[in-house]
Amino acid sequence: MAKITFKGSPVSTNGDLPKVGSKAPCFNLVKSDLSELNCCDLKGKRLVLNIFPSLDTSVCATSVRKFNELASKMDNTLVIAVSKDLPFAQSRFCTTEGIENVIPASAFRATNFSQLYGVEMINGPLAGLLARAVVVIDEDFNIIYEELVPEIAQEPDYDAVIEVLKKK
Repeated sequence: MAKITFKGSPVSTNGDLPKVGSKAPCFNLVKSDLSELNCCDLKGKRLVLNIFPSLDTSVCATSVRKFNELASKMDNTLVIAVSKDLPFAQSRFCTTEGIENVIPASAFRATNFSQLYGVEMINGPLAGLLARAVVVIDEDFNIIYEELVPEIAQEPDYDAVIEVLKKK
């Protein structure tokens, strides 16, 4: 169980992020067309899992916009925007914002994702939603970067993500 904050108030998650150097847990998420996004379909690509509570918040929306911009410059890299927003809302956001370099993926019916990655907030006003985190997975499905953002209202460390992707 990890400890973070939401506007300064303590919040706990249901576990811990997988550690750098470990194999990434395989996951199933829901794409915009309601089909399944399975980790097996993504092997051979580098993945940036941008995990957050909801696109309906300014910080979450900003992170998706920023990763959309950064992803367009990275070879063999997919950014997966993971939240519990419904796929319809994710699709609407991406269409409205012109997001083309990010794959929106919902964990609304994929309960194993929050368990495998330890990112579900279990108390506080956002209980049940995903905490803000970034996990970078290499082509062999090894975790090469992980960040659980300590304050939900803060953005992730984009520079650190880019640096780890440049090394590979």
